[in-house]
Amino acid sequence: MNENKSGSQIRRRAHSEKIMQHAQTKSRKKQNRLSPLVVQYLQASLSDNTRLAYSNDIKHFMEWGGRIPATPESVASYLAVHADKLSFATLSRRIVAINKAHTVKRLPSPVHTDMVKATLHGIRRTYGCAQRRVHPALMRDIERMVKGLDGMKGIRDKALLLIGFAGAFRRSELVSIKVEDLLFVDEGVIIHMRRGKTDQIGKGRDIAIPYVRGKYSPVQAAMDWLKQSGITSGCVFRRVDRYGNVTGQGLSPQSVALIVKEHAKKIGLDEQNFSGHSLRAGLVTSAVKLGVSSWKICQQTGHQSEAMMQRYIRDSRLFADNPVEMMW
Repeated sequence: MNENKSGSQIRRRAHSEKIMQHAQTKSRKKQNRLSPLVVQYLQASLSDNTRLAYSNDIKHFMEWGGRIPATPESVASYLAVHADKLSFATLSRRIVAINKAHTVKRLPSPVHTDMVKATLHGIRRTYGCAQRRVHPALMRDIERMVKGLDGMKGIRDKALLLIGFAGAFRRSELVSIKVEDLLFVDEGVIIHMRRGKTDQIGKGRDIAIPYVRGKYSPVQAAMDWLKQSGITSGCVFRRVDRYGNVTGQGLSPQSVALIVKEHAKKIGLDEQNFSGHSLRAGLVTSAVKLGVSSWKICQQTGHQSEAMMQRYIRDSRLFADNPVEMMW
């Protein structure tokens, strides 16, 4: 009798514990489930370009044979296979994307393991980590590029090259400019940049481009483009079809690079050495060579500190006071 009673109590206790465990598990799942609002804000924490880059990185990893969640061995193998095909900067970004794919799902990330860290360090020592550096499009280059441009596409390209250079814009910033962001004043034009690479929260900043005399005035080129295209709102720089018709579709950042390459080639330069960043680098390099103070250049470019400018300054002054020239 006592044995039957004891067995019954044990079964009831086990059943109660099972119910409690089920309830606790259900509660934890409910707590871990993110609300749509939280998901929305998590997505907003990254720029569209960053999300696209991460998505492409993960796609490349998966097409190779990787999976999420990934093991340290698979990530290390992925790095090793692509070490001689992709730049160190690209591999580093792929690692960041893989890590992000794990953390957003609350999965343990293999990226921080010793195996992955050591593999990446070994690749860096073997191949180096120097990034590809494009040539700056200097002021004299820009003038040659835009000389004689006509037709609807030519007028657009002239405005794009001159404004991109004078404003030291990144290509993504250049194509994001809208008519509503332009304020023409007696001194020139003020362009309101709503966001930028270093301003993801949208504080915004104003870039002034003054009138200059002559046929290479960025302000006049912008006014000519708006007048000829009939654009009164929305994206300033848009696609022009092969018949010379201005479409409603804004240019992509990649289009800026292609336009720079096209006109670099036309004036006899190697287009492989130029990209959309050449406009920004060109303004900085040209200004440094003319002795413009670094803080004024930073005001135009939006650099957060003069330390970021040092690479441009070093490059532009390689031949200044060169000891070999002074000795010879």
